[in-house]
Amino acid sequence: MSAIGDALLEIYHRLLSHYGPQHWWPAEDPFEVILGAILTQATAWTNVEQALSNLKAETALTPAALRDLPRDRLAALIRPCGYYNAKAVKVKAFVERLGARYGDDLGQLFALEIVDLRRELLSIHGVGEETADSIILYAAKKPVFVIDAYTRRIIRRLGLAPEGDSYGAFQALFTKKLPPEEKLYNEYHALLVRHGKEVCRKAPRCQNCCLRPLCPY
Repeated sequence: MSAIGDALLEIYHRLLSHYGPQHWWPAEDPFEVILGAILTQATAWTNVEQALSNLKAETALTPAALRDLPRDRLAALIRPCGYYNAKAVKVKAFVERLGARYGDDLGQLFALEIVDLRRELLSIHGVGEETADSIILYAAKKPVFVIDAYTRRIIRRLGLAPEGDSYGAFQALFTKKLPPEEKLYNEYHALLVRHGKEVCRKAPRCQNCCLRPLCPY
């Protein structure tokens, strides 16, 4: 393994030793993971939990129920997660595609190869790279590495940022240097999110950082 690969694994093991397993994604089934991935855009997970709770109370946590739900009502139910009108349109777009092409069968959708599955998801209104990869990793359980703001910040501060600074460049940093293992990618991303929220914040708490010996920041 390369020096960068060794460094990435050391980061992972330090985070895992410090925080323990994260048991992500916090959802009851793959469809709930997908809804969470859409609703969590630009908001805190606690707000998404409230929105999902509202949908459960409405017995609207199935593709068919969401298609039948008037868009205004859906927007009202997911209001806690912010940008609720736009997110209602995104949720509708996903369940319409799932019904039209896959008969509401996630198994058929997830049977696609990763490249094809990613292309299909990205073609749905409101699904960007981070959302698509979250669905692939956490719902379909296929090995893609999710890149988010926390990951970018931590990797930059550790001096490992790739040239180009794009989503794809950051993703390649992990996927080309680490084994293509879904469980590893799942746990690693969850640990980076935890660390980014609690320690490596915009104003970092370096004195409490388990990565401090590795960090030139």
